[in-house]
Amino acid sequence: MIDKFIEGNKRFIAEDFEQDKEHYDQLSQSQSPSVLWIGCSDSRVAPERVTGAKSGEIFVHRNIGNIVPVSDWNFATVLEYAIRHLKVDDIVVCGHSDCGAIKALSGKAGDDAYIPLWLDNAKPAMERAGEKPGTPEGEKEWRRKVEYENVRLQLEHLRVYPIVKWAEKMGKVELHGLYFDLETGDLSKIF
Repeated sequence: MIDKFIEGNKRFIAEDFEQDKEHYDQLSQSQSPSVLWIGCSDSRVAPERVTGAKSGEIFVHRNIGNIVPVSDWNFATVLEYAIRHLKVDDIVVCGHSDCGAIKALSGKAGDDAYIPLWLDNAKPAMERAGEKPGTPEGEKEWRRKVEYENVRLQLEHLRVYPIVKWAEKMGKVELHGLYFDLETGDLSKIF
């Protein structure tokens, strides 16, 4: 697989990098993305790909379940850097359909040591969605509701961080909840 990536990189250089050399020369000196994107690690939801963004337009933080953990040093440094140093205008929390984290949230923990602890950051989303229905169609709709509620919850978690409270109050940043549908390819604003 790595050889495939190396070959893909050669195509990238020939078809993109060399064709837009001025843009990539600027990026080699500094970055100035306008958006902080908090998304899921799911390999099917690549932010630049689903938005059509160019390299350098999005500052990305991805994790299982597009979670904004409260009191997490790693995440706090991402926020601080994005807001204070990159001066992003927008912060996006993007959820998606068929999210494995949401499926795991509503299932049994199994033998995993870390995943259930991480998913505790999203449990209120499941509680807000109400009781899980007994039919496959109902369960699919319910999971989507949990995925939406998880985006809403993570936006609330963002507002716990003092840097975000300050930036919103000063009008320096706007928060957005987006949702990507894997079946249709549609990216929509939900909050």
